[in-house]
Amino acid sequence: MEEIKLEDCYVSEEYGFILQDPLVKLPEYYKPWMDIAGNLAELIEKKKLRNEVTKMPELDIQHLKGHRQLRLARLILSHIVMGYMWQNGETGGLKVLPRNLAVPYHQVSQVLGLPLIIVHADLVLANWKRKDPTGPLTIENLSTIVSFPGGDSLQGFVLVTLLVELAAIPAVRAIIRTVRAIKEDDRQTLLPTLQDLEQSITKMSAALQLMYGYVDSDVYYNTIRTFLAGWKDNPNMPEGLLYEGVSDKPLYFSGGSAAQSSVYHVLDELLGIQHKPQSANFLLAMRSYMPPAHSNFIKWVKGAPSLSEYIVRSEDPTLLSTFNQCISALTQIRSLHIRIVSKYVNAASVRARMKKNQEEKQGQDQQERGTGGSQAMIFLKSVRDTSKEGVLRHGTPGDH
Repeated sequence: MEEIKLEDCYVSEEYGFILQDPLVKLPEYYKPWMDIAGNLAELIEKKKLRNEVTKMPELDIQHLKGHRQLRLARLILSHIVMGYMWQNGETGGLKVLPRNLAVPYHQVSQVLGLPLIIVHADLVLANWKRKDPTGPLTIENLSTIVSFPGGDSLQGFVLVTLLVELAAIPAVRAIIRTVRAIKEDDRQTLLPTLQDLEQSITKMSAALQLMYGYVDSDVYYNTIRTFLAGWKDNPNMPEGLLYEGVSDKPLYFSGGSAAQSSVYHVLDELLGIQHKPQSANFLLAMRSYMPPAHSNFIKWVKGAPSLSEYIVRSEDPTLLSTFNQCISALTQIRSLHIRIVSKYVNAASVRARMKKNQEEKQGQDQQERGTGGSQAMIFLKSVRDTSKEGVLRHGTPGDH
């Protein structure tokens, strides 16, 4: 098993999977994109975005230099695409994306290896800046670079999700060190490293808990969620989306989902969590919605010697107990995620239906879908329950 170069994976021990110090401005040539991005929420709210896009010149991506300029261009274009599609609400999707938007979006996405729809790496990992450049990475000192409608709740949703990724940085460090410790049979390093891992996962839960204080559930359900919807398994867009100048046939992509965060995938691989086929298939599909370098990092962890087998062989009760605390912490964050989806999707959808007085009879199936297109609660409970099954007992790994 080869040693991995973190810089090749756009993963670092200082920032984890987060894009380090994202740029906030593109070269002057891209002013038409920047101008729209700077007023995106207002243009959408006033139903003027589509009109502005039609006036936009088709720009060439050759003036974009380096990874961070490409990520900013992709962040801006992803937001414009989703705003263009859903300007008139979740039933107002279009069938065609105009070429002046579709062609450069496709070109930037090709270079970065990302699908033609907004993903977690855009919305969260590359969409942050410090208000005070010398200040700390706290929610008070952070803001998004580009924003959909949703005001403070939209800011809260993106930045709390970023805080979860920030809390996961020690976990990423611990994962790298765990893999090395197993390879080198270094039990002394392994114990404190697993303790760091458990603490980091626990801090991820504490960060996720902030969602309740920063995001209004009705604003999330009725506004924010709309702009993260995809056109795969979406009854409002059964024919997918035609990207003019890119493809002769409509294309289908899943919407935004927490399952696109590489952190959970890499934890599952390290801890040997085996998800049930349907959930595993969805999670695997979501890896193609990550920067390829991040999914390569997940593959590197997957290819490492088994941590659970190593711990069982060691017959070390302290190692075993610490490993199980990591499993417990991962199960807890997944239980929290279920409670959040229950409040922000299920309960909010009931209120929205009551408010609309049953005008839209699209059925519960569409109303309670996660933005990623998965049946949210069934999927999350399955993933949580299989996490729980990762607990080790003396004897065999997993006892699945």
